Amino acid sequence: MREREYLRHRYAGILSAVGTVLMLTGLMTATPLLMIAARPEEAVHAWAFGMPAGLLVLLGAGLCWCFRSASDTTLTVQEGGVIVLMSWVTVILFSAWPFMSVMDLPFSLAVFESVSGWTTTGLSVVDLTEAGPMILFWRSLMQFAGGAGLAVIMMSAIVGPTGVGISSAEGRSDQLVPQVRRSARLVLIIYSGYAVIGTLAYWIAGMSPFDAVNHAFAAVSTGGFSTRPESIGHWNSTAIEAVSLPLMLLGNLSFVTAWFLWRGKWRFVTRNGEVRMLAVLLPLSTGALFFLTCRTIYPHLEKSIRVAMFEAVSAMTTTGFSTVGYGNWNAFGTALLIVLMLIGGGTCSTAGGIKQFRIYLMWRLFFWEIHRHLLPRTAILELPVWEGTQRVFVDDAGIRHMGVLIFAYLATYVLGVMILCACGYGLGDSAFEFASAIGTVGLSVGVTAPHMPDAALWAETLAMFLGRLEFMVVIVSLLKLGRDGRRYWGGSSRKVDQDAGSKAHRRHDAPAKP
Repeated sequence: MREREYLRHRYAGILSAVGTVLMLTGLMTATPLLMIAARPEEAVHAWAFGMPAGLLVLLGAGLCWCFRSASDTTLTVQEGGVIVLMSWVTVILFSAWPFMSVMDLPFSLAVFESVSGWTTTGLSVVDLTEAGPMILFWRSLMQFAGGAGLAVIMMSAIVGPTGVGISSAEGRSDQLVPQVRRSARLVLIIYSGYAVIGTLAYWIAGMSPFDAVNHAFAAVSTGGFSTRPESIGHWNSTAIEAVSLPLMLLGNLSFVTAWFLWRGKWRFVTRNGEVRMLAVLLPLSTGALFFLTCRTIYPHLEKSIRVAMFEAVSAMTTTGFSTVGYGNWNAFGTALLIVLMLIGGGTCSTAGGIKQFRIYLMWRLFFWEIHRHLLPRTAILELPVWEGTQRVFVDDAGIRHMGVLIFAYLATYVLGVMILCACGYGLGDSAFEFASAIGTVGLSVGVTAPHMPDAALWAETLAMFLGRLEFMVVIVSLLKLGRDGRRYWGGSSRKVDQDAGSKAHRRHDAPAKP
């Protein structure tokens, strides 16, 4: 097979898969239209949702029909990354339409809000006092779908290795069961179960049904969008905060750990490195915030404990709900929240950040390296960790892959902080806000606003996108698109063995762990 023909065949399979995602997302975009039955006054905004929904369905159906002959193509992880990148960019652009149409936001602000929603960040440039129910629900729905991941949504409609490739490309390499479709559906069942239980709990705790649905979606997706400018602090309710805490923690858990939790397999849950790290870090962080920050600000003991616990959980799970402002916090309190936001949540979960498993592994590696230096050179020392039900050993490739990811994350963070500082913001505010953006958290000290400089706005937008999709997926996918474009348009007539090429792709594209 000639190289051009080979690439044409591979990208036909890619575009067919993208078409499936766009059709499903288009149907989801039309969901806010159902609110017109209960709120007829919102009918004036029907066009703002009906048009992008219709265009997404038509575009997706067109791609599926044009490339229907390649719909059963087995795609690699690298090609799955291209699907994820294309799908996310297209969906984000179409999702910005309602914000431009209803809220009259300029393109840059509308894209920012769309990216913040789909990446489950929660930073916002929308005036919530002017936003109607349709827009508020659309923001929450984006986070709910973004938390599950377009890959998981698509996997429920795809069978075979293609689904695995797409899932791995979006950072969700663990499966609950061997079958891809069943695994995806179990994830959606667990995720939807969280939302239903959360909605009922919020309603019982004192929220209106509309607020309960929106905040349940935002909590389980660790997104943080609220229907109120003061976020959860609007209610000043111990009951509502008590509902939010377990929902945020459940959203922080990997879906595999949640599956063990649902099935009562506590042994697999308690020996998980992320769970152990969470069990140590959260009490320590809560105690430190209480004694060194909150106790000196809030006069009542109960209020100080509530604030310390809630803000620590919100930061580390990357949810972004808040009960107070940070204007009167001392430097220690904001610095600790920055560290928690950078650490982030669990792998294969809805949370962002560097991820707790990588930090846990780095901690283990630190002592492992010390131990190794104390042993003879000929000694063999292995580093075991638990992944689900299996005890595996971390190899050099996994350590190298993890080191590259952490370096890319921190280098991007430092660059982003410098950009915000160059825009006139203080170092402390810049460090906090960019940690929130790249960690897809949503907590803010006031930097993110409609009037912020374009450089800062787009820096945060890109940070949210990179933080959600994993740096290597975006970089490798862009490089692959550029390389394949040069090979195709360069007119190469080199022959390609399709079977050998696919095997090579599968061999080199397999993601290193962790």
